[in-house]
Amino acid sequence: MKRVIAAIALAAAALPFGAAQAQDAIELHGASQFGDEHAFTKALVKFEELVGDCYDGDVTFVLHKNSELGLEKDYFNFMSQGVSVDYAIVSPSHMSTYSKMAPLMDMPFLFRDIDHWNKVLEQDGLAPIAEDVSKRADVELIGYAGGGTRNLIVNRPVRTMEDLKGLPMRVMGAPIQTRIFDAVNAAPSVIAYDEVYNAIQTGVIDAAENEAAGIEQMKFYEVGPHISKTQHAITVRPIGFSGKTMRRLPEALQACVREAGAEAGKYGREIESTQDSEKLKAMEEKGLLTTYDFEEREKLLELAEPVKRAYAEELGATETLERINAIQ
Repeated sequence: MKRVIAAIALAAAALPFGAAQAQDAIELHGASQFGDEHAFTKALVKFEELVGDCYDGDVTFVLHKNSELGLEKDYFNFMSQGVSVDYAIVSPSHMSTYSKMAPLMDMPFLFRDIDHWNKVLEQDGLAPIAEDVSKRADVELIGYAGGGTRNLIVNRPVRTMEDLKGLPMRVMGAPIQTRIFDAVNAAPSVIAYDEVYNAIQTGVIDAAENEAAGIEQMKFYEVGPHISKTQHAITVRPIGFSGKTMRRLPEALQACVREAGAEAGKYGREIESTQDSEKLKAMEEKGLLTTYDFEEREKLLELAEPVKRAYAEELGATETLERINAIQ
């Protein structure tokens, strides 16, 4: 046995300095469904840069882009298992298998406006949800990107509650979407995303809802050129980091990862919220669509509140909703 140990020691001593040091090198893998120009990818690149600036040790990053490692739901499962993906931006809906509180982050009318949204994220208003996700999925939410504002896409102007009454519109499949738009007196129905254009064109529905990037990508302005600025949702897209990976890192690197996550999330929010407003403005300037302020938005918030509270109670997140509402 002594001869074996001695042989190993001699072999290690014979290695070049760089190869010996490589044993201490740390390689972290990230994933994005999108290419270099997307806000999510840019936020993750910023995260890598910030960690590199903060940490004195040897750490490298490999960012897998353009869905190379699958979709967001796959990334979250990988992070939970501690394999393949160490960090990624993931929609809250993909966390719901683990944490029933997570979808609260995507609930319509959760935020009063952009200013409230920013303050909630800056003041850690979502901390109880992050704690639940960490406990149940073993994924830390180290920052919050997002910032796309969702509005109504309509084939006629909608400015008031009377205009909205009975409006046949498409909503996403989550039940809270239907319940919220029922509460504000629209007529919601679930339709597949790739069928929305034809559904408006053929009169099956008169409206849908989306953010500027979706309107542009799917050319919804061709069938729904009237954008009613209900601002009913402002997206939250957490930066997740595998808990299993985190615990394997040196304490100094853990601190840098958490600090960089918060800063990269803020950077991502600035990019996406700016891009969102710029895209909408550009389409309007080109004559592709017309935007309208919804004149009775306070009424929308009032009608949505009881549904929000009931939903939060179902999720065990009543205190979290109260915490968010209390932030001024």
